[in-house]
Amino acid sequence: MPRGSYELQRLVPDVKRSSRSYWNAHLAGVALGLTLLSTFVLTGHGLGASGFPTALAARTADMVSPALAASNQYLGPMLEDGRNPLDAWITWQVLGVAIGGLAGALVSGAFRWHIDGPTHLRTLARLSMALVGGMLAGFGARVAAGCTSGLGLSGSATLAIAGFVFLMGFFAAGVAGGFAFRRLWR
Repeated sequence: MPRGSYELQRLVPDVKRSSRSYWNAHLAGVALGLTLLSTFVLTGHGLGASGFPTALAARTADMVSPALAASNQYLGPMLEDGRNPLDAWITWQVLGVAIGGLAGALVSGAFRWHIDGPTHLRTLARLSMALVGGMLAGFGARVAAGCTSGLGLSGSATLAIAGFVFLMGFFAAGVAGGFAFRRLWR
């Protein structure tokens, strides 16, 4: 068994390692940095993803009830002048990340359908935990005006104090959450 495999399997049960290795973390970091830099140079803004669900909600609300969506203080400005909020760079970025992630998993042989989470919990409990966690993360991203990629990476890359404060809070919350829920993973 390769060194480190036991620790990985102990931390995340039911891990299926592919025969191909993962990217070196340092090279992946450099690639992410170059991607972020090229995004700034080519588009004039950084990376981010949390605005996509909001744009999708605005477009969906506009299709279901245009008058109500237009009068909504939060979603209405995205729909002014007949704009489609999905006609934005963030839509293509999120689709590209999803397609790229799928392609990477297929090429590496690591793709498989499964429900992650503590294996001693039932499927419904794991799905409920994922839903609640996702809703909390989405709410936090909207309150903070950015997610880990938008506010954390792009904000810190421009030396914005908010980016650094967000990253410190994000990691502190992750450590606290890890300690609070570690018993579920035993």
